[in-house]
Amino acid sequence: MALQEELESQGNWLFRYRSFLPLFILVVGWGMYLRRVHHPEEFPLFVSKYELYYWIVAMVVGLLGLLVRVYTVGYSPKNTSGRNTQVGQVADTLNQTGIYSLVRHPLYLGNFLMWLGPALLTVHLWFVLSFCFLYWVYYERIMFAEEQFLRKKFGEKYLQWSNRVPSFLPNFKKFVPTQISFSWKKVLKKEKNGLSALFLIFCLFDASVMIFKPEHQPHPVLLGLCIATGVLYVILKALKRTKLLYESDR
Repeated sequence: MALQEELESQGNWLFRYRSFLPLFILVVGWGMYLRRVHHPEEFPLFVSKYELYYWIVAMVVGLLGLLVRVYTVGYSPKNTSGRNTQVGQVADTLNQTGIYSLVRHPLYLGNFLMWLGPALLTVHLWFVLSFCFLYWVYYERIMFAEEQFLRKKFGEKYLQWSNRVPSFLPNFKKFVPTQISFSWKKVLKKEKNGLSALFLIFCLFDASVMIFKPEHQPHPVLLGLCIATGVLYVILKALKRTKLLYESDR
């Protein structure tokens, strides 16, 4: 098999099992985080009195990733720009406006930031760098497979778009406003998992400190946000079975 076809095949295969990489990183990162809690002397650059601010920064990074996804999903029409599904690639039109005029893979950029937030909690430089490398290798193949599909389907139109729009790092100089309205219904359907999962992960990291420090109390604000987003997830999950969030063009 030629390298081009092999990379495309690997990308399609990795997409089907894309949920396993975050879980693996999460488990390893949680272990690194607990090591920092149990052996703080191994992390001399981490000053405990600034821990709350560091947590806020990490959470902001994660929420920024979620915001990127929300913006992308909210302004995306139905079946655009190569949505990879279990039955194959889907793309009725090529998205070239809005955030797609800044970066070709905004959802994967959002995913990266969402997972970088928890990774930062380890305060371990080599773990964070390893996460970035693994994410790059893993998703580079997925992006390659999706772009191969788009190139075959849209031809010269895709090539012109890809020549002026970077794949992963946004270029804010050539923003083209989208012509469609923002859809909160689509966001609520598609992004409910990310919001609740993000706060759940941060809350679990915080609560796990009690393994080594029984006197530790989980932060009440973080715990409250975890419970609130969990309840919201259950409500939206139920509403998804109705027509309240249905939109024919989204």
